[in-house]
Amino acid sequence: MATDTRESGTALDLKFDSNGLITAVAVDADSGEVLMVAFMNREALERTLKTRKATYWSRSRSKFWVKGEESGHVQEVQDILIDCDQDCVLLKVQQKGVACHTGRRSCFYRSVQAMSGAESLKVVAQPLVDAKAVYAGKK
Repeated sequence: MATDTRESGTALDLKFDSNGLITAVAVDADSGEVLMVAFMNREALERTLKTRKATYWSRSRSKFWVKGEESGHVQEVQDILIDCDQDCVLLKVQQKGVACHTGRRSCFYRSVQAMSGAESLKVVAQPLVDAKAVYAGKK
């Protein structure tokens, strides 16, 4: 499909990477807060569209995972947006519980300090739940 058609047309023509994956960003449907970044393959996206539960492809485990299947902290998909060149998916979700396996609302809980030299990270959000309790015996 031509680039101008991909960028301005209405046909879903996703550009998956060489591993058959596309970046998926989950944001809170109400606040717009970025909750997490994961990956989807075509089937994960199809499962998400069918169930309205965020389903991703785990690169480390080489399997599908429905967000919250172990923790109960599911993502109910409200809307799915595709970026201009169709190589990224944005999921607007209603997050039940926390999004991060560390027990925080968002996976983005550290801020880069001193961006010109001796960089370090500052924790800007504390856990809301005990991650060890949420995932105990489920790994």
